[in-house]
Amino acid sequence: MSTLDYAIIVVYLAGTLGLGFWCMRRSRNSDSFMVARGRLGGWVVGLSIFGTYVSSISFLAIPGKALVGNWNSFVFSLSLPFIAWFGAKLFVPFYRRHGHVSAYEHMEQRFGTWARLYMSTCFMLLQVARVGSVMYLIAVVMQQLLMWDMVTIIIVTGVVTTAYTCIGGLEGVVLTDALQSAVLIAGAVLCAIWIPFCMPEGPKQLIEIAMADDKFSLGSYSLDATESTVWVVMLYALTINLQNVAINQSYTQRYLSAQSVSEAKKSVWFGSLLYVPVSACFFFIGTALYAYYTAQPELLPEDLAAEWQAGKGDSVFPFFIMSALPTGVRGVMLAAILAAAMSTVSSSLNSSAALTLTDFYQRLVDREPTESRAMKVLYGGTIIWGVAGTALALAMIRVKSVLDVWWEMSGVLSGGMLGLFLLGFLSRRISNQAALFGVIVGVPVIGWLTFSSGATSVPEILQNPLHPFLTVFLGTVAITLTGFVATMLFVNHKQKGQANEQ
Repeated sequence: MSTLDYAIIVVYLAGTLGLGFWCMRRSRNSDSFMVARGRLGGWVVGLSIFGTYVSSISFLAIPGKALVGNWNSFVFSLSLPFIAWFGAKLFVPFYRRHGHVSAYEHMEQRFGTWARLYMSTCFMLLQVARVGSVMYLIAVVMQQLLMWDMVTIIIVTGVVTTAYTCIGGLEGVVLTDALQSAVLIAGAVLCAIWIPFCMPEGPKQLIEIAMADDKFSLGSYSLDATESTVWVVMLYALTINLQNVAINQSYTQRYLSAQSVSEAKKSVWFGSLLYVPVSACFFFIGTALYAYYTAQPELLPEDLAAEWQAGKGDSVFPFFIMSALPTGVRGVMLAAILAAAMSTVSSSLNSSAALTLTDFYQRLVDREPTESRAMKVLYGGTIIWGVAGTALALAMIRVKSVLDVWWEMSGVLSGGMLGLFLLGFLSRRISNQAALFGVIVGVPVIGWLTFSSGATSVPEILQNPLHPFLTVFLGTVAITLTGFVATMLFVNHKQKGQANEQ
C-alpha cells in the first residue's frame, strides 16, 4: 500500500461523510429522513437500487465462483429483466398509490396487526444479519489487504456508515449509494481491462484458455433438482429478486423518493439492468484470473493454489489486487470494495430505522408523535441497528459458525415473508385465518428444508435431498398454496354451516 492508495481511501470516506452533511439540511423532518418524497431523479434512485443489489460479498465472491467453476451463478442476473418488468408494472404503482412509508402497512389492512409486525420483525432481523455478515466478511478481506486489526476495521466501517446514514437520511443514503456505485463500477471495469493485458501472450490467450476449459458455461440444463442447474438457479433467482422488488423495505422506500411514478419505474429498470453487465464483468474477472494463474502458476502462493484446488477461490482476487495492480488502481479497487459494503449497510440501517418508527413506535406507543420525537426515534433507531450490526460482526470474529447460522435463518425468515405477501397481493378472498394457517404450516416446511439437509442428527430418509437454492422457492410456494387451500376449506365449511342452519 502506497501513500496514494491510502489517500484515495481517505478521500472516499471523507466524501461519503460530506454528502451526508450536505443532505442534512433537507432531512430534518421524519418524512424526508425516511423517503425524501419526490425529490430524486430516476437514474439516481436506480444507481442506489443497483448499489443495494451489490454487496462487498458479491464483489469478492463472484470472481471466486467463476475462478473455481463457471458462469452458472450468472443465471441469477439473467432473471432481473423479467423481475424488473413485474416491479415496474405492478409494485411501483402499488406502493406509490398507497403512499405508505412502511412496505408492510397494507399487510395489517389485509390480515391484521400480527401480519404487519411479523413482516417487520422478520425484515429487521434479516437486516441485522445482513449488516453483521457484510461487515465481518469485509473486515476479513481488508485485514488481508491492509494488515489492520479486524476490530478496528469493523468499528471504523460501522461508525462512518452509521454516521452518514443518521445525518443525511434517505437522500444521503441514495446519493452516497450513487457515488459508491460509480466507484464500484469503475473498480470492476479497471480490473476487467487490466487482467487481459497482463497475460504473457495478450488477451487472445485468456480467451483460448477459458474456452478450452469451458469456463464461460452457464452449467447443466438437466432437470436434476439436487444440482445447481440452470433451472434451479433460475427458480432461486426469480424468488429472491421478486422478494426484493415486492417486499424489501429498502426498495419500496426508494419508489416513494422518486419524482414521479414514471421516474420510479425508470429507477427499477435502470438499477436492475445495470446489474446484468456489471455482474458479467465480475464473472469475467474470475475467468480472467483463472487464465492468468493457469498461464503463470508460479505467481500464486502455494497456500492459495491449494485452496483453489480444493474449490475455494475467494482469496485469489484480493491477492491479485495487492500483488499485481499498480499504485492508484489498487486504491480505487479497495475503495470499491468498501463502497459495496457501505452501500449495503446504509440501506439496511435507514430502512430498519423507518420501520422502527412506523411499525413499532407509532403502532404500539404513540400514533401521532411530534416531529421532534419522531426524529429522535429515527436517529435512535439508526444508531441502535448500526450498533447491533457492528456487534454481530465483532461476535463473528470469535464465533465464525454464527455466519452460517444467520444465513440459514435468513432463508427461513425471507421465505415466510414473500409467501405471506403473495397471499394478500394475489387474492382478496384470502382470510386472516387462512393466511395465519399458511405461515404456521409454511415456516416449519422452510425450516425442515433448511436444517435437515446433510444433518447427521436427522435420519437419512427425513433429510432434504434437494439443492439448497430451492429452499426459499419451495417455502414460498408452500405458504402460498397452504393459504389458498385453507381458504377453500374455510369457505366450504362456512357454506355447509349456513346450509345446516337453514
